[in-house]
Amino acid sequence: MARFCVYLGSREGRDPAYLAAARNLGAELAKRGHGLVYGGARIGLMGELANAVLRAGGEVIGVMPDHLVEREQAHEGLPTLVRVTNMHERKASMASHADAFIALPGGIGTLEELFEAWTWQYLGLHDKPIGVLDTAGFFSPLLDFLDTTVEQGFLNTTTRNCLLAAETPPALLDALEAQLGSERRP
Repeated sequence: MARFCVYLGSREGRDPAYLAAARNLGAELAKRGHGLVYGGARIGLMGELANAVLRAGGEVIGVMPDHLVEREQAHEGLPTLVRVTNMHERKASMASHADAFIALPGGIGTLEELFEAWTWQYLGLHDKPIGVLDTAGFFSPLLDFLDTTVEQGFLNTTTRNCLLAAETPPALLDALEAQLGSERRP
């Protein structure tokens, strides 16, 4: 079983497609026998994703710093909620439990987590696949910007191509699983 670390908003966002994507991803992860590692909240997209995995009988590990337990309203229905002392420990713990990373729509925290995981991959600190679920074109402007960084010589094509993107949970999981499978071959 692979575990997927998912970065996403503690808010729902304005487009109902974001909630649907979180639910669909959660159901698809559990259907495929994968576990979820996420930030541990019961609210927003985070809560919807965790609840979908739990409803489908999947494994969920939440990781939350003590100071955010009240602020982000920790999901008390999780079988495993890892409490850590700060955000640095949170990200390290989430990464250590994960075999791959996914980002869904979210705010600055989501983007920071995504870019840190991608940077760690670039620096060779891990070789885990990373992807974004481009629900309703949410990540399209960012992906266009990243293509511009390649065109302008600030990012190489190989590194850019390491960030996968798809519009549906099945398509994204297919791409990430293909990379997981190729990394585990002798």
